[in-house]
Amino acid sequence: MLFRHGYTGLLLVVVARASLAAAAPSADEAAFFENKIRPVLVKHCYECHSADAEELGGKLKLDTRDAMQHGGESGPPVVAGKPDASLLIKALRYDGLEMPPDAPLPESVVNDFTTWVRRGAVDPRVEAKPKPVAAQSAATSTLWSLKPVRNPRPPAVRDDAWARDPLDRFVLAEVEAAGLRPTADADPRVLVRRLHFDLVGLPPTFEESEAFLADYARRGPKAVAACVDRLLASPQFGEHWGRYWLDVARYGESNGNDGLSRNPTFPHAWRYRDYVIAAFNDDVPYDRFITEQIAGDLLPSASPAERDRLLIATGFLALGSKPAKAMNTNFDMDVVADQIDVVGRGILGLSVACARCHDHKFDPIPTRDYYALAGIFAATETLWGTAAHEGLTAPATDLHVLKAAPANPPPPGFVETVLVLDSNTGEPKKPPKSKSPVGTPLAMGVRDRAKPADAKIHIKGESSSLGEVVPRGFLTAVAPADDRSAEFAVDAKQSGRLQLARRLTHAENPLTARVMVNRLWQQLFGDGLVRTPDDFGTYGERPSNAALLDHLATRFMAEGWSIKRLVRAVALSRTYQLAVAADERLTTADPQNLLFARHNRRRLTAEALRDAVLQASGRLDRSPGVGSLVAHRDILVNIAGNLHRPSDNRSIYLCYLRSSPPPELAAFDLPEFTSVTARREVSTVPGQALHLFNNPFVVEQSRHFAQRIAEQAAESSDRLIAAWRDAYGRDPADDELRSAADFVRRASVELGDENQAWAALCQALIASNEFRYVD
Repeated sequence: MLFRHGYTGLLLVVVARASLAAAAPSADEAAFFENKIRPVLVKHCYECHSADAEELGGKLKLDTRDAMQHGGESGPPVVAGKPDASLLIKALRYDGLEMPPDAPLPESVVNDFTTWVRRGAVDPRVEAKPKPVAAQSAATSTLWSLKPVRNPRPPAVRDDAWARDPLDRFVLAEVEAAGLRPTADADPRVLVRRLHFDLVGLPPTFEESEAFLADYARRGPKAVAACVDRLLASPQFGEHWGRYWLDVARYGESNGNDGLSRNPTFPHAWRYRDYVIAAFNDDVPYDRFITEQIAGDLLPSASPAERDRLLIATGFLALGSKPAKAMNTNFDMDVVADQIDVVGRGILGLSVACARCHDHKFDPIPTRDYYALAGIFAATETLWGTAAHEGLTAPATDLHVLKAAPANPPPPGFVETVLVLDSNTGEPKKPPKSKSPVGTPLAMGVRDRAKPADAKIHIKGESSSLGEVVPRGFLTAVAPADDRSAEFAVDAKQSGRLQLARRLTHAENPLTARVMVNRLWQQLFGDGLVRTPDDFGTYGERPSNAALLDHLATRFMAEGWSIKRLVRAVALSRTYQLAVAADERLTTADPQNLLFARHNRRRLTAEALRDAVLQASGRLDRSPGVGSLVAHRDILVNIAGNLHRPSDNRSIYLCYLRSSPPPELAAFDLPEFTSVTARREVSTVPGQALHLFNNPFVVEQSRHFAQRIAEQAAESSDRLIAAWRDAYGRDPADDELRSAADFVRRASVELGDENQAWAALCQALIASNEFRYVD
């Protein structure tokens, strides 16, 4: 127990009343609490600090949020956002205070509590008892996202000529019902820039913009269709859209801090990255895409190359950040919990992981359902390839050995390694250890265990306290009507992952298609129809246009689950092509743009900003990155055997180490890559401006940019025009020319170097809002 009798003077070491805000937590916050914090409270604290305690210690209860906010005899002590100022953390660290008194908790657990407090000590618990089965059934019938997907007829609208696609009618009907009108269409130059960034993540060149404008003047909407088709066929489409999926898949090339300040690298994760890019470029149907990632190793293959591809796809289940094995009796089930979470929130948009210790408090997910899924993943062997490091365990054969993948020899003297990086500095913590024979093509992934078995309920989430056996299966709330058919029957000799994939992609599943089309809409508009893209449960927002969401979901499935086809339809819609600017009446009536009667101005993602900088400087290498880049920060040795500078390739090929992100991107809201991220945060902080003025990458590329325009033109006026074309895809206005010329003259005098003055101008262009935002 965390607090024993005789230690009531230290009972303040829990959670401050002000720390635990009553606002609904995000799905990520709730999942962190349910997976990392609640199980520890249950195991170490509830015996003496809950409503069921025989003798309540220090008048303190920890089993509800309100009780923790109220505190005990010593009051509430946690300072939200400030772990070092919180007595809870000091006690867990044995820093003056010592809790639990018998022995300290594992360092990994203390680090979890520190992270929780630093993030605001969000507690999603409410004063509610677990729902009985009848109540769970009632919740299933009332929760909007669990109702069957319907195929609504496009509504009648007054301005029938406005719509270009059936989806436009759903939008216009809501706008007209509010007594409003959509804003005007976007200017063609604005539209071509929007299309390029949204479809391939790169700005159009000046020549591409001019060609589009000329074509648009001749053919109008047909020119837009031609542009969209060209971009969809570009290999850069998969690099851009694949990055979105990698966020959902919590892709990282290292484990992240395992709780003991170690960060083992995953040098084979890149194969999954390349699989995702290729899948988006090849427009693999989304139902097949999901099936390959859940059960690719169980699917038939026509060739060794196809077999390799299917094995690599299962890296989706192996990429998760692993806790330290030492002093963790729940390690195996923690790995399972990560897999359930990436399937739950990543594919279904539900926080299934919250049912690990108890029936879900809000959504119709009983604990039995959790362990029905847990049995599938417990019967699955996870191959992540870090067996060489103490504190982590791996299967006897810790990686898939590929048969047809390229195995180019590395440079002389190079030994393929797994590095252990310091989680704070990102530098190697100790000498690398040899992992595999040189040149062997390997991949992370999963496979069925030799003797699959059903799982037992872990009472309060503890592996040491087991309850009844639960047959492997799916969530009852979303099971298809024919769930007991042979198609879904779990073979006793298999894990059940193939049957799980069939349930996930079944036409009667109300979530999978809705969740994906909502994310596609979000990437094209900046906001989804459901603004909580990984939470379609009770805590999530309801759709702003439910009929449109179902129209898109039905259309998605009917058209073969084609991502490119749906992206094309949305990009060619009137709704997508609207301008950002709108009259005051519209913006006042709909300040959040829930009606989508105008477009949203959006800031470039970290990756798109870096890639745009490289394109402006003329340094962008559009060829695919090769292999793994985890060996070193500056000059990185990849598995394919080449010395490779990642600074010129697209950002998706950078080294994404957990706890140590690429420094060129870190200032612009990268996720932690440890859990499902369907929507990145977008913050505006001073550090971002400082990054654009001081970061070595930006400074270097500004010099290259200045050199590039100097090579294009000798005269200052022509050089300025070249700068505007490379940065903004347009010619400068007369007043911009005068201001820029004056700046270069003055800067040349002040700096004593004309080249530096031009570099400063180029850096100013890169730092401008016009460069960093898309209308």
